[in-house]
Amino acid sequence: MSVHTTGEPTVVQQRGESGTAGSDFSRLSKAITAAGLMRRRPWYYAVRMSLVALSYGAAWAVFAVVGNSWWTLAVAALLAVVFGQVALVAHDVGHRQVFRLRKASERTGRIAGNLGIGMGYGWWQDKHSRHHANPNHEELDPDVNPDIFVWSQAQAREATGLPKFIGRLQAYLFFPLLTLEGFNLHVAGVRALADRTLKQRRKEGFLLFAHFALYLGALFVVLPPGKAVLFLVVHQCLFGLYLGSIFAPNHKGMPTLTGEDRPDFLRRQVLTSRNVRGGWFTDLVLGGLNYQIEHHLFPSMPSPHLRKAQPIVARFCQEHNIGYLETGLINSYRQALKSLHDAGAPLRAAAAAPGPQG
Repeated sequence: MSVHTTGEPTVVQQRGESGTAGSDFSRLSKAITAAGLMRRRPWYYAVRMSLVALSYGAAWAVFAVVGNSWWTLAVAALLAVVFGQVALVAHDVGHRQVFRLRKASERTGRIAGNLGIGMGYGWWQDKHSRHHANPNHEELDPDVNPDIFVWSQAQAREATGLPKFIGRLQAYLFFPLLTLEGFNLHVAGVRALADRTLKQRRKEGFLLFAHFALYLGALFVVLPPGKAVLFLVVHQCLFGLYLGSIFAPNHKGMPTLTGEDRPDFLRRQVLTSRNVRGGWFTDLVLGGLNYQIEHHLFPSMPSPHLRKAQPIVARFCQEHNIGYLETGLINSYRQALKSLHDAGAPLRAAAAAPGPQG
């Protein structure tokens, strides 16, 4: 039996005990559909999106009321959490969990992403779709590109520039560097506007720069310049840290794939993903992405159904001897950091090796 609930993610590619790999997922999909878990939840999303929108407006109203006070930094922390919740709504919309029609999904996604939090929705959707198609594949998943971190010892051996410099201590630098993720989202969204293949490029750019103008305008109208800059830094750093902390437990520290090493869809999604145990608060803070295995298998499943799908998927994986990893939130971070530390081992060894003798 290769079903893991705690401990290290030592799963490997496996085959089902009966039938073909394709029919394995087909049977699981039929069980999920029969349980009614692919049905849309319009009232849930109407309430959730209304609450997030109200929280967004309320946070900015509190910012205006607090005004030129050091308490404004507490508002910056509050607004970082609200921005994270807006990002989670944009995520669900992008996966067509909310609306049946593509136009409604794209319109809402751009309002939430571009205008709401300054994230290029089109850029993110393209990147995230490629991640879902090939999670943790070193050549195909943009989330494991060695642009800053190295995710395997093979990448470490080939690393140059910034990844080579950071890779030696990347486990210690991981969470501090997550504070830059909010800034990275803004920069990536703006850079993507130069790509002529980006759909609705003008609309994306207009909404993105409208966000920047409104955001910076509010800060520098209400606060003196120095405090406005401090608010911006605190808000964006905490926003990036929150976003990174949501996504880090999902795949970091799980097996990576290379070359032609591509298991069938079911195993490709399950073996590279990790679930995080928890109650309603964990579901709220992580936006349902703590059920990462179920989300990757059924990305258009409404997030409130993921908890109900979890025992069905876990039982199916157990019956078919497919490694299914579920652990606590703190342990998921520990596993991710340990994996980062192990991946950087070749860089530490190279740095410690004696240089050539003169």
